[in-house]
Amino acid sequence: MRSISDGALVKQQRLAAFGSGTVIGTLGGLIGLGGAEFRLPVLIGTFRFAALEAVILNKAMSLIVVASALPFRTSTVPFSSIAQHWDVIANLLAGSLLGAWLGADWATRLKSKTLYRIMAILLVAIALALLFGHGANTQGEPLFSGPIQVFSGAGAGFGIGVVASLLGVAGGELLIPTLVFLFGADIKLAGSLALAVSLPTMLAGFARYRRDESFAVLGENRSFVLFMALGSLAGAFLGGQLLGVVTSTVLLPLLAGILLISAAKIWRHR
Repeated sequence: MRSISDGALVKQQRLAAFGSGTVIGTLGGLIGLGGAEFRLPVLIGTFRFAALEAVILNKAMSLIVVASALPFRTSTVPFSSIAQHWDVIANLLAGSLLGAWLGADWATRLKSKTLYRIMAILLVAIALALLFGHGANTQGEPLFSGPIQVFSGAGAGFGIGVVASLLGVAGGELLIPTLVFLFGADIKLAGSLALAVSLPTMLAGFARYRRDESFAVLGENRSFVLFMALGSLAGAFLGGQLLGVVTSTVLLPLLAGILLISAAKIWRHR
């Protein structure tokens, strides 16, 4: 009876991982995020992973969503449009790669309680970015130009890289407002440019996490990772197809509310 019960529990966990991965992947593909902002509270609250383990699992899932969401969005934003803005991508990466490496280093040194509190504060900040940073829906003038824009882009990239590693997120929720206001990018183009910046940024953070023993959580939970990854891929595809169908005026306030609730739960987490 014990083996049957254990088998049923494993099956239930796999289904839950696939289902949550699908929902979160859809949100990520739709907005241009890795979906990790919503996945992190699920990993901690529902699946009971410790803070640093949840961050590493979160980053692995986000990598899958980001890598797949970019080509899934090409029907709306072709690769040629992204390539035309290679200088913007390079500008942000100049800061985000270093920030991702340092952020991962800090995360492995923090106590769990401190990391939970930082996570909660950053989730609130991301909720505000979603509400106010996605408000522009047309291409406008860049906030700065010339050397000031370059230095501002690298500085913003550094801060976003740190946040991405601390939470295990792709950073799109911060990259998109930066691209819209600092570089004057159209909101849909900004979503795809954010994905292009997020992928190498997350790889830099992952490279640092591999030096820490907590990275073993991926090997210890291979089945869980596989099913959530499959759900994330399915969701990323669905989100890419829904791009332009679901309006931001409906979606973004709902997502921001979810993040605020999640932040409160993580703050109180033990």
